[in-house]
Amino acid sequence: MAEKALSRGEIFVVDDDPAVRDTLSLVLSAGGYQVICFADGAALLAVARTRTPSCILLDVHIPGKSGLDILKELHGEDYPAPIFMISGQGDISMAVNAIKSGALDFIEKPFRGSEIVARLDEAIEAYARRQAENSSASRIATMHFPGREPLTRREREVLEQFTAGASNKEAGRHLGISPRTIEDHRANIMKKLGARNAADLVRIVMTTSRQA
Repeated sequence: MAEKALSRGEIFVVDDDPAVRDTLSLVLSAGGYQVICFADGAALLAVARTRTPSCILLDVHIPGKSGLDILKELHGEDYPAPIFMISGQGDISMAVNAIKSGALDFIEKPFRGSEIVARLDEAIEAYARRQAENSSASRIATMHFPGREPLTRREREVLEQFTAGASNKEAGRHLGISPRTIEDHRANIMKKLGARNAADLVRIVMTTSRQA
């Protein structure tokens, strides 16, 4: 039984509420993962710098440094594992801010155990697939937009999906994140590149591609 749990990798859970830690531990263990729980960010950082889990679930509100602070210390998307923020309904703007700082997505409380396992399975698989794809750099991954605010790696992944004609739902499935998060990224990309609408965004990418 222990071998089966280890076979799917570790998930780090960071939440100061023992009930949430217990619930996530039970649900994720039943899903085949080995779960390591932390009550604060300092404890997580001490371990996360020496080993890499399959995924991190990080609560927005934790004692000491906030979840957002911890995310930034892990260098957001440069950390070699996807990071999900756990947030209450009143923390959505904070969660969106976390995504801009490199979190993969956010999970709202209250949550359903079965949904979380399915969502993490999809996210971890998509993340591994993208890491393999990124080893052969895509056209958009290496593209520069002179005079514009630089796009993050994840924004480039969303832009690549968008210019390939994927819907928010299709892009979300491919990248392992929710359509709502895809929409947030798209809005940010359009703002950074100065695109007025979707057609304008495609025009900017095509023009830059021809000039490259």
